Amino acid sequence: MFDQKYIDREKSWLAFNARVLQEAADDSVPLLDRLRFLGIFSNNLDEFFRVRFAAIRRLSLSGKSGEKILGGISAQQLVKDITEIVIEHQTESLAILREIELRLETENIFIIDESEISTEQEVFLKDYFIQTLSPELVTIILNDLAEFPLLKDNIGYLAVKLVMKEDEAVHYAIIEIPKTINRFVVLPSNDNKKYVILIDDVIRHNLKSIFNIFDCESISAHMIKISRDAQLDIDSDLSKSMLEKISTSVKERRIGEPVRFIYDQMIEEDTLQFFLDKMKIVSTDSIIPGGRYHNRRDYMEFPNLGRFDLLYKKNIPLPIPGLNLEGSILEKISKKDYLLHAPYQSFSYLTKFLREAALDPKVTSIKITLYRLAKNSQIISSLINAAKNGKKVTVQIELQARFDEASNISYSEQMQQEGIDLIFGIKGLKVHSKICVIERIENEKTKRYGFISTGNFNEATAKIYTDVTLFTSHQQILKDISKIFDFFNINYRVHRYKHLIVSPHYTRSKFYKFIEREISHARAGRIAYMKLKMNSLSDFAMIDKLYEASNAGVKIQLEVRGICSLIPGIKGMSENIEAISIVDNYLEHSRIYIFGNGGQTEVYISSADFMTRNLDGRVEVTCPIYDEDIKNELIENFDIAWKGNVKARFHSYKLDNKYRSNDGENIFRAQIETYKYYQRKVGLSEKIIL
Repeated sequence: MFDQKYIDREKSWLAFNARVLQEAADDSVPLLDRLRFLGIFSNNLDEFFRVRFAAIRRLSLSGKSGEKILGGISAQQLVKDITEIVIEHQTESLAILREIELRLETENIFIIDESEISTEQEVFLKDYFIQTLSPELVTIILNDLAEFPLLKDNIGYLAVKLVMKEDEAVHYAIIEIPKTINRFVVLPSNDNKKYVILIDDVIRHNLKSIFNIFDCESISAHMIKISRDAQLDIDSDLSKSMLEKISTSVKERRIGEPVRFIYDQMIEEDTLQFFLDKMKIVSTDSIIPGGRYHNRRDYMEFPNLGRFDLLYKKNIPLPIPGLNLEGSILEKISKKDYLLHAPYQSFSYLTKFLREAALDPKVTSIKITLYRLAKNSQIISSLINAAKNGKKVTVQIELQARFDEASNISYSEQMQQEGIDLIFGIKGLKVHSKICVIERIENEKTKRYGFISTGNFNEATAKIYTDVTLFTSHQQILKDISKIFDFFNINYRVHRYKHLIVSPHYTRSKFYKFIEREISHARAGRIAYMKLKMNSLSDFAMIDKLYEASNAGVKIQLEVRGICSLIPGIKGMSENIEAISIVDNYLEHSRIYIFGNGGQTEVYISSADFMTRNLDGRVEVTCPIYDEDIKNELIENFDIAWKGNVKARFHSYKLDNKYRSNDGENIFRAQIETYKYYQRKVGLSEKIIL
């Protein structure tokens, strides 16, 4: 009898990151994109240690087992298991990187180190080091310091060992790898070959120059990196504003406890021990032997070298049928709802909506929630423009959007200066909803327009994240959105919503009712199914409801990109549940929930995953789709993804990321087929593919 009920959340996340690593290992993926996936894998792992592993470590050090909240495994055991899995993944990633480098050499692209520099390149690098790199270096001699310097979170350092000629005395130093310049230097070449060197090796090449005041017998340098606990400790001082509290907390994050130490496994033992001792790294921390280079997330920015044949072809974002970027968007939305599916369709519709609202004399107010924003956000520019045009602009900006806190603080200060009303959230609740409502005077009455999305209002990530956004003038839905903004201002009053489903008050109970309704339909012999697409599924109580539905005969299809703590396909528990994950060129990010409902199909889009934090600890919005064409479009999108047999993997208790098989002929790559679907909608040929 199968006795496991849930998959541990952290191990499931690591299995997701292993799927990213699979893309880096996949020969069918263009070579430079394989490097990009390797960078994504590394970046994901950095964030995992700063957040999830740090939380498990804190629980472990508290002396509590944490088995109840961790689904049956102790925090102490989980720390050990995670470290073992990560060491295995790191080893695999190093082998993949080496294989990619060898493949690049067959394409006349060479990533060289300091021992392979030619005479011509030597001249170039000498000038590059003096003019560009040397002024950016921070170098510290460590031996005689009263206090060891604070090493920054997730910054690469070269741990340097200097052995003196005269008395063979050993000195240690640290060199910070600068983030202010690109890590990859393209070297000059007089043939058709391309040469790239990492600035790490440029520094190694110039070690004697850096330490020229010392009479050294030998100098060696090996890379190290630490990850720190990224939890924010919010000050309870009532005299401080939320902006001040978050700003202070972000600054204090730099001194968070180390949770992971990575080192080049070729480092000398005495050098390694010196740094472990000085940094007070102990065996209970996650100590990971790695390769010559860390911070492989930088491979996301590897230069393309003009070799676009080694990258995925870029598809032009398609238009939304019936919605013209040159005409009035508000006029069109006043007549019917429209759906934007980025990146297949142009995100410009959303920015055009805000730009039009900013200029329209009849628009009196704009209210919007913001979570993560682009570096030079067109959204912010449009909102400031609206304020300058006399509109009343209200922005709820989430200052605790993890790792975007500093950016959001900066944008907040910018908007405050322009007279925009800011709301900084609700104590104990992050605002993760993606909503906007504007008010416009028409025939002496106020009419609302707006949009609800599954993703952030971020034109940069909209190029790679799949998300859907509903544009609507449905007055009752938009009235519900206005109530949410009222809740932001007066949050002791719980509103009732006629159409929207809002966390933290209603989402869990409402989805329970939907599931129970499907159970009733199944028992009565009516049509009963659920098609649920989300990023993560980890809430145990919600999983239990899905198990209950499966046992009642409800057919459940799950598209879960990341964490899936539910175990599908187990007789007597989940035999009517199938679950897949698609990891491909685009990041699957939309949340779409479809319920058979006895033949009266209901479709919802949402900002919420089936995670405890989304159901109970955040402000999230789930929106019904009433337009039949859009409803069918979302169902067809789900079904296209479900047919995928190239980039789709099965979720299972084995965490083995087994691919859904194909026969080599009937290839169905979901993201390509989705793009073709939207090409057909606008009458274009299907020659352009991902």
